[in-house]
Amino acid sequence: MRERTKIILILLVFIACYYVPWGSDTVRRSGLEAFMMLQEYAREHVLTCLIPAFFIAGAIAVFVSQASVLKYFGAAASKLLSYSVASVSGTVLAVCSCTVLPLFAGIYSRGAGIGPATAFLYSGPAVNVLAIVLTARILGWELGVARAIGAVLFAIITGLLMAFFFRKDDAARASGQIYLPDEEEKRRSLLQEGLFMLTMVLILIFAAFAKPAPGSAGSWPAIFAVKWYITAGLVAVLALMLKIWFRKDERLNWVQSTWGFMKQIFPLLAAGVLVAGFMLGRPGHPGLIPPHYIQSLVGGNSMWANLFAAMSGALMYFATLTEVPILQGLLGAGMGKGPALSLLLAGPALSLPNMLVIGGVMGIKKTATFCIIIVFLSTIAGMSYGWIAG
Repeated sequence: MRERTKIILILLVFIACYYVPWGSDTVRRSGLEAFMMLQEYAREHVLTCLIPAFFIAGAIAVFVSQASVLKYFGAAASKLLSYSVASVSGTVLAVCSCTVLPLFAGIYSRGAGIGPATAFLYSGPAVNVLAIVLTARILGWELGVARAIGAVLFAIITGLLMAFFFRKDDAARASGQIYLPDEEEKRRSLLQEGLFMLTMVLILIFAAFAKPAPGSAGSWPAIFAVKWYITAGLVAVLALMLKIWFRKDERLNWVQSTWGFMKQIFPLLAAGVLVAGFMLGRPGHPGLIPPHYIQSLVGGNSMWANLFAAMSGALMYFATLTEVPILQGLLGAGMGKGPALSLLLAGPALSLPNMLVIGGVMGIKKTATFCIIIVFLSTIAGMSYGWIAG
């Protein structure tokens, strides 16, 4: 962390301590809500959801080569392959809207087409496995699935539209190529790595398996009753895979990558939870902002509510995962499900700092078009989801 950033943080904390009127009942209640929300996250989401997801993200970062993803964006690559890889690249990269910028600038300046490059630019932060898992866990599996499907489709549609609108400019750059180092020869087969990833995903699913509602029929109560036995068995299988298939240095790199994600994201997430709890409260427990303000802006499923949510998300900066607690507070305060999805689809992929940097890479006209496409698609998707979800 830069010294200037440390000084700013210290000043902000001092100003908050000095000026916040803690004598007010509303402010005291909001402060309590902030820490109650943080406790809720610690008890219900960290051990069973976030920790397994961090290990999955660490494994993806170490064992899935980024070079194998980026090499498909050149002019000579198949369009079907380019857009397919670009639309799911976020699952490999797990970056925020600002971290993806150097990668985007690199592939675009080395000859990637505007379509695959902008599909990658959107997908990088939007198709984030950690964020999608946390969304499904906290905001409901319906919203998590809608976010995952919407993000992948948006990446493809955005790339295709950008390629169509700027096809003449793209033709002038078509001779460019992306040069990347050769990949190292792998010790494991694709099947082995697939089984390794699948085992971790199953651990996440069973560890985070929620208790069914009383009176639930079917197999869900039976699965919940044995979830920890299944999880323990899967952990044993994972340990055996690590012992047989992976070298010591690979296991160490995996742990270090996982720890890198944790120390980068946990402080930001904790800060986001505290701010969301203080300002918005938990569902049924209002924070500093009265719920009727939220309801008047983003309540219901009108075009205005979805457009406002999409534009707000596009301008705001969300550190990785912090959009989830913020939306949890907004939904509890009366935000509609449609506008929630609009913000989820526009927010992580765009921000004002992000727009400024993109403008320097591909120009103001292309940047404005890219942002308008994202906001428009997010608004339409939010209205559609709100209509379906009722």
